[in-house]
Amino acid sequence: MKAAIYPGSFDPVTFGHLDVIQRASNMFDELTVSVLNNTQKSPLFSVEERVNILKEATRDIPNVRVESFSGLLIDYAKSKDIHVAVRGLRAITDFEFELQIAQTNRKLSHEQLDTIFLNTSLEYAYLSSSSVKEIASFNGDIYPCVPEFVAKLVYQKYGFENR
Repeated sequence: MKAAIYPGSFDPVTFGHLDVIQRASNMFDELTVSVLNNTQKSPLFSVEERVNILKEATRDIPNVRVESFSGLLIDYAKSKDIHVAVRGLRAITDFEFELQIAQTNRKLSHEQLDTIFLNTSLEYAYLSSSSVKEIASFNGDIYPCVPEFVAKLVYQKYGFENR
C-alpha cells in the first residue's frame, strides 16, 4: 500500500491545503493529514479543534485520515511506517524553506523519508493561514479562502459572531 503524510499546522485549513489534500489523496492509497502540535506557536485553534475541522473538511475523501502529532516528523513517520511526506508550494520562497526541511528529514531519517512537493493550484497560490487570520481579525471577507464552516469558526474566534 502506498501511504503518505501531509503534515502542517492548518491553523486554519484553507482551500489551498484542501487542494493539496485532494490531489495527494489521488496519488496514494492512504493519506494521513497530520496536525502538528507546535509548542513554539500560539495557534488560533487548539490541536483538537484543528483535527476536528480537518476531519469535517475531508469527510468526503475516503482514503484520508486526520491525526495530530508532536515532535519530529521523522519519528512520527517511522511510527506509522510511512516513507513519504507531502508538502505544498506556493512560491519559490516556499521551495527554499521546504527543500531544507526535506533534505534534513531525509538525512536524519537515514534516507527513510522522502518528500514530494505539489505546486499549489494557481487559484490558491496567494493563500496562507496567516493571511486568512489577519484578514479575519479585521472582519474582512475570508469566505473565498476557506470552507464556509471554517470561516464562521474563525470569525467566532475573533468575536465576529454574525459574519
